[in-house]
Amino acid sequence: MADVLTVWLNGHVVGHIALNQYGEPEFAYAESWIAGDGAHPISASLPLQKDAFDRRASLPFFEGLLPEAAQRTAVAQALGVSERNEFRLLEELGGEVAGAVEIWPEGEEPAKKPEGGAPKVLSDDELVALIDKLPTRPMLAGGEDGLRLSLAGAQAKLPIIYADGEIALPAPGEPTTHILKPEIERFDGTSENEAFCMRLAAAIGLEVASVEYREIGEKRFLLVERYDRQTKDDETIRLHQEDFCQALGFTSARKYASDGGPVFRDCFYLIRRVTTRPGAETLKLLDAALFNAIIGNADAHAKNFSLLYRPGATELAPLYDLLSTVAYPDLSQRFAMKIGGRRKLEELYPADFDKFAKDIEIRAPFIRRRMNEIATAVLENADATLACLDLPEERGSVAETYSELIKERAEATRKMLS
Repeated sequence: MADVLTVWLNGHVVGHIALNQYGEPEFAYAESWIAGDGAHPISASLPLQKDAFDRRASLPFFEGLLPEAAQRTAVAQALGVSERNEFRLLEELGGEVAGAVEIWPEGEEPAKKPEGGAPKVLSDDELVALIDKLPTRPMLAGGEDGLRLSLAGAQAKLPIIYADGEIALPAPGEPTTHILKPEIERFDGTSENEAFCMRLAAAIGLEVASVEYREIGEKRFLLVERYDRQTKDDETIRLHQEDFCQALGFTSARKYASDGGPVFRDCFYLIRRVTTRPGAETLKLLDAALFNAIIGNADAHAKNFSLLYRPGATELAPLYDLLSTVAYPDLSQRFAMKIGGRRKLEELYPADFDKFAKDIEIRAPFIRRRMNEIATAVLENADATLACLDLPEERGSVAETYSELIKERAEATRKMLS
């Protein structure tokens, strides 16, 4: 086991995570990185400096690369380490994560794709077996295939390669192109729900990750195209990104505002502080907040928004994890972040937007007008979006229930604003 991990970014050594005399991890930028041309922080919460960041300062970014909740517990059990030992988890999983960083034991360089090698395409039977394996082996942790994969979140998912209609596992160190998201077992129809909400957001002009609904036997899942990967000359390139919790210095345990995590005021402040075009990105975030309220995505917490670092530009990442969570009575019906002090769409009144406007520094009349426009667009595009999903009849009727619920909420929004 290593005592030092090297943090790489697009083939360059950015810094190191080392265990101090108390066994706690600290992160420090490499002197060569700080002195190099175009040096920049790997996180808005970790500014360039020569001194090391202690565990408390560095934890939000690096811990934020790991699975959460039960997924992290299962990963830790599969690896035989403590779920609170983020250093060892990163040592085991940090090869292919969200964004462009790679974390490898000191002395090891990032794995290269084998010359002339091709990803291992999965048959339907192999894919079903893989999905069945994820609850006990998230990210395929602890296997003998050399894969070191990680994604944040409490839901089962797996980075994969998807091309020409075929799903494949990557070679060790190879960038993936998509995320496979199986249906949440406790809640029937989450795949149809998310596919509909994501496609609806795209239909009304919001920038979202591309999704494809798939069904193999009794397994239903989504294939979500990774916005932090870019294909150029048949090569997949990693783009750096971080979610709002990482950028604001909050661990995943504090992703909800009710746990002391970020609120909309913090999120809009972040966008204005770090993006290249703060005016345009602020409006994109506003649209996302209003759309989530209308569809009933009460789980839109700070880890469900991200910054995308393109060459020469920092922007709000395409939206992801759009789901009408209020469709499930066992899930919280309250917004993860309040709007105008209100926790539910049913509690909102036009006057509440005055407080929301003050919090996020956008004029209240504009917010009310924009929310009405989004609600109208939802109503105008819902039926066509549902039809374009082209689901089997039985699953189409399941998706229709979500469509009807969202249309009712859109109608209620227009009525509230009239």
